[in-house]
Order: sequence, then structure tokens, then C-alpha cells
Amino acid sequence: MKILRMTGLAVLIASMVAMSMTAASAHDPDTPEGQAAVRAFLTDHLPADRHAVVGTAAGAPCVNGKADIYPCKNVDLLSVLPLASIGGGNGNDIWGWTDPSSGKEYAVVGRTNGTAFVDVSTPTSPRYLGNLPSNGGSSSWRDMKVYRNHAFIVADAISGHGMQVFDLTRLRTVTTPQTFTADALYRGFGPAHNIAINEETGFAYAIGSNTCSGGPHIVDIRTPKSPAQAGCVSQDGYTHDTQCVVYRGPDQAYRGREICFNSNEDTLTIVDVTTKSAPVQIVRKAYSGAQYSHQGWLTEDQRYFLLDDELDESRGTDKRTKTYIWDLAKLSSPVHTGTYNSPATAIDHNQYIKGRYSYQANYQAGLRILDVSAVSSARLTEAGYFDIYPASDTARFNGAWSNYPYFASGIVLVNGIEQGLVVVRPNLAQR
Repeated sequence: MKILRMTGLAVLIASMVAMSMTAASAHDPDTPEGQAAVRAFLTDHLPADRHAVVGTAAGAPCVNGKADIYPCKNVDLLSVLPLASIGGGNGNDIWGWTDPSSGKEYAVVGRTNGTAFVDVSTPTSPRYLGNLPSNGGSSSWRDMKVYRNHAFIVADAISGHGMQVFDLTRLRTVTTPQTFTADALYRGFGPAHNIAINEETGFAYAIGSNTCSGGPHIVDIRTPKSPAQAGCVSQDGYTHDTQCVVYRGPDQAYRGREICFNSNEDTLTIVDVTTKSAPVQIVRKAYSGAQYSHQGWLTEDQRYFLLDDELDESRGTDKRTKTYIWDLAKLSSPVHTGTYNSPATAIDHNQYIKGRYSYQANYQAGLRILDVSAVSSARLTEAGYFDIYPASDTARFNGAWSNYPYFASGIVLVNGIEQGLVVVRPNLAQR
């Protein structure tokens, strides 16, 4: 049985309960009292940081462990665009888009009250282009991915939000910031906590919605402005995050199949979604120390999966930020081979792997970059970091929510809850 069955709203309530932040510790997270407690907590968020970058026109290089006011290692600061400059609210998720016609790079920045679009092709002078308002209200949880020059945006805790579709090519001609409207709205679900897209197949997976028992709600987006429901993965209930790929890993039995790797609260759950109308669960695997299986990502050879658990730092006796290493040589039998313990003591959140590095946004510890080249020996090492929340490094919900490391230019985007858009450049050759 599941340890937890909850919406994104209840997830944060449970996090608060675990950390004894407020009087919510006395309430079940599904009760009105518990929900009232989380609303009170949300009103206590620190105000947005209006800090401006100090340094040269090229930003602030990382020298002797500092870039401007930020602790760092092998990562230079290029710019900070505070929330007040990109539509206000608090920050949450982030993704990126490269215009295939010009090569320009753009940030798609989630905020509580909408989605900001920023031209970062000159990363030391990012240019705010405008805002797509939230559909129906404010939400602390907004998520977006990009496919065929369109952004697909969901939000949790808004009953009628659905999935907004925005044509990113509209940004090419923007000269002054504006308020945008969506090009399409998919209404097959209301709230959703996250969205994943398999760009190779053209299917989106909305997760943590009010459909499919909270599991992946599959949408055909091959014609981006005409999304259509394609299936439902409900066998294992609520999914908090997922990565779905055309599988080319070592397990011959599944090569060429479309496989989703789900972080399902207390397990890693792997599902074959090749036939959208009839998905097949391959395995549901628990692990020692599980508190809240939050998110994970495959190494590029699809042999290993790195998983983060959002509540193990606050609930466990060992407060170090942990990354769980899984060997997926056989998809039906994943093996937890080891756990990386960071020198930091913050909550881990979203991570993405590019080449030999995992780029982790770990709340108060900021961006943490791990070298995964020795993952076959269950070893990870820290290659660099950029701490956007220098005030402290504890297991609380401030600082870096997510990051985007996939631009050809090598810049990395970080979205901070209080800080807004932070643009950095890792110098990992200095290792």
C-alpha cells in the first residue's frame, strides 16, 4: 500500500508536518485544519529578493568561493533578474527553448501567478518579454515543458487550470514586454502537479492531476495546438514526477519501447506506455530510507537512475542531502546500489543529467553539480555549485526550485522561490 496518497497541496502540508514548521503537525494533511495551516505557511514566505548583480558587464566570476554575494565553486554568475522584473509572485519551475531559426535561447520561467518569457541569448543582459497569466488563480506549483516550439504549462491547486499551450515563435517579434494569452487550452484535467514530455514521440504526461488516480494522464501533442487525450496510467496511483523515453538501455526485452520512470511517493515505479490505451507496469520498487520519492533522471546511457527524496533530510537523523543511485540493467529488477551524501544539508528537489553531470536544484543549497562518471561504482562527486540562498543551508523550502542545463551555449538557468531568474555558467574544466 502507498504511504501517501495526496495532491501537490497535501505534499507540502506533509512536508511541513515532518519539519514541525507550524501547528500543522497536529493535523492530518487532508483535513481543513491541515490545509489552513499550509496556507498560513505560504503567507510566511520570505519577500522576493530584489538584489541586483554587482560586478563587471560579464557578471561576477567565481573567485575564492564567492561570485558577488553567492557562495560558489566552478560556477560563474552571469545575471539575476528579480521576480519584480518578470511579473512578480514567487518562483517555481523553469524550462528553456532554443529558437531553431535563430539559435536564440529563451527561458520559460514559472511563477505563482503566471509564466514569464525571457530572452537569455545575451545571458549577462536577459530581456523580459512578457507574461502568460495563470489560468484561474495563483499556485505555488507550476510546471512546464517544451515541444515543437510550444510550451505546455500546468499548475496544481487550481481546479480549472488545465494545460496551457503557448506558441513560442510569437516571442521572435516582441520588442516591449506584454501580457500574452494561450494559443490553446487542454481541459482533460484541472490541476496537475507536473508535466513531462517525450519529445521523440510527441506525448505529454501530466502527473498528480485530478484524473488517472493521480498517475500519468497521457496527452497526444503531436499537433501542439490540438492536444488530445491518449491514455491513463492509474495502476500505482499518484505520481509526483516522471521521465518518459524511448528506451535504448541495456535491457533487451524493452529496447525500442516507450518507458516512464515514475517517482511515486514511496517507490520507483517503471511503466511501459508504448500502447497508450493499455500501459503495463513493469515494476514497483521500494528502497530503504524512503520518505517521499520526489524526482529522478536517467544517465544518458539509460543504465542508471538518480532519485531524490524530498523528505529524508528533514525526517531522518542524517541531515545530508542524499541522491539514491539505481542500477537498471534489468528494468523488472532495479537495484539500489548506493547513496550519495552531499556536504550540504538542504532538501533536494529537481535534477537533470547532461553528459557526465547531474544538475541539481536543492533549495537552500542552490545549484549543485555532481559528476556521475563513476556511477557504475555507485560513486558521485561534487564538481561545482552555486548557492543562490547564502543566508543558510537547512532543510526548508527556500531558494532554488529547479534548473535548466540543456542550452548549447553552456549557460544554466536557475529559478529561485525568492530570487527569480539566476543565469550562471559552469566552468567544470577547472576541476
